[in-house]
This record gives sequence, C-alpha cells and structure tokens, in this order.
Amino acid sequence: MSLFYFLNFTENYILIFTVLKLHTKHIKPYNYFLLLCVLLFVISCGSNKNIATSDSSIESNPKIIFLNYSIKKTANNTKSIQFLNLKIVDGKLKNTKITDEGHSGDLICTQLDKNSNELQRFIIKSPLTKNIEYINDSNSFDNKKIDLDSAQFSLRLQLKPNTKYINISDFSSSKTQENPLIITTIN
Repeated sequence: MSLFYFLNFTENYILIFTVLKLHTKHIKPYNYFLLLCVLLFVISCGSNKNIATSDSSIESNPKIIFLNYSIKKTANNTKSIQFLNLKIVDGKLKNTKITDEGHSGDLICTQLDKNSNELQRFIIKSPLTKNIEYINDSNSFDNKKIDLDSAQFSLRLQLKPNTKYINISDFSSSKTQENPLIITTIN
C-alpha cells in the first residue's frame, strides 16, 4: 500500500500526512518526497536488523577451552606433567599464528577425537625455559635464558566440536616417536 502512495504521490500526499497527523499547509511537494524517502530508509534498516539477528542464532556455538598444567623435570632428565584444571566457555578466538617449527624442549599439543584422530596440532614453546630481559652494568638491555626445574603453564584453545582428548607430548622431528606426557579427557 505504501508503494501505491509513493507512485501516486502528487495526488495522495495529503492522505499520507493526515494519517501521520502532520500539518501540510506550509510544506512544499518536493519536501514530501524527501520525507518519504527518509521514512522508507528507516523502515528498511529496521527490517534488516531483525534478519541479521536471526542469522547469528543459526551459527554453531563455538567454545574456548582454558587448560592449566604443572610441569617438572625428573631425575633422569625427562618431563612430568600434572593436570591442574580446565574451564570451557562460549566464544571464538581470533586467528592466531600457529607454528610447526619446534625445538628441543618444546611440547606438542594435539586435539584428538574419540577415535584418537588428530583434529588440531601446534607447538608450545618450552615452559621450562624463560627468557628474561634486564639492564646490565653498562645500562643497556640484555637477555638471559633461565632453565627452570618446574613451572606452571596455561593453554587457551579454540575447542573443536569433536574433541574428546587433549594430548601433550615432547617435541620430536617425527610423529611416530611422540610419546604422550599427559592425555586430558574433555567431557
């Protein structure tokens, strides 16, 4: 019906503004056209908002998982990891840079499904090695690498929908030599 009024605007403009309860004696006809365009624009923006809201509810519910561990060096120079806690929250991580380049001392974190198929894999830089920046005697900055016997570390991951296990193992150049240090079961 509003399209009909728009097309026959010159004949029916008084009817439109009486419905809207506007006084039309001092308004010129080209102002009616501008007012009608603004009104149609506002109405069209309002209807698009509702459509966008319904599309976002169709999306799956992404989850972020926070994991906390404690790691220690044992007497025979191997590593022992103890699970501390986990928390799963709704949300989506921004795209983060995942590197496959690892070094001795680094750990590998893998998300596995119920059949132990790999869903995601990334390198965790060695939690037992800390780089500290300090000011030396000549008042310039210097770096020092410190090897720790024990430490706590946290992981923040975009949880894949089929993830049932989080596996943490020592870094090695081949996948066949990986021995898990700890496997955490996810509900």
